[in-house]
Amino acid sequence: MVSPLATAPAHYLIAYTDGGARGNPGPAGFGVVLQDETGRKIAGLSQYLGHQTNNVAEYQGLIAALEYAVERGPRALKVISDSELLVKQVRGEYKVRNPTLQDLHARARQLILQLEWFSIQHVLRGHNAEADRLANAAMDKGMGRGNTGTLGAHASATQLDREFEGIVDRGVIRLTNGDLPDGTRVQVRVKG
Repeated sequence: MVSPLATAPAHYLIAYTDGGARGNPGPAGFGVVLQDETGRKIAGLSQYLGHQTNNVAEYQGLIAALEYAVERGPRALKVISDSELLVKQVRGEYKVRNPTLQDLHARARQLILQLEWFSIQHVLRGHNAEADRLANAAMDKGMGRGNTGTLGAHASATQLDREFEGIVDRGVIRLTNGDLPDGTRVQVRVKG
């Protein structure tokens, strides 16, 4: 399922994806951290999925990353996941036997075909910590455990990948061209 281009193009997205379910099946969520090819963070995505399995949550995270790349570009994506099952199924090394996963796998495959370049690799869990934190924040929020200080399911990707302007007023930044939900993490760059 890797596109014919063997090497990465000049511009591509890197998506660290993770999904989990407490109880498996149980309250589930996914987290995705998107970066450009230089490693600059572009967006964080997470969503509570209700009562699902770990594998369903892993696939939902992959699909969210693929949809982001297809809709916003560049249409080149490197996925990094700590789910060996997901990676090997997407690569075609393992068969997909579960009917629910077959549907999710088919959706992922449709999205991959819309990309100009695609790569997927497996990493150990310790190399996927930020996506794991987002997935856990989504599960916490969905289970009513309140705001954990990271992006929750309420913030959309469109809010995260645009630039906001603001003014500092008595030490507080007031946005002049939009609003962000409470708990959204931001980086501030001062312009002269």
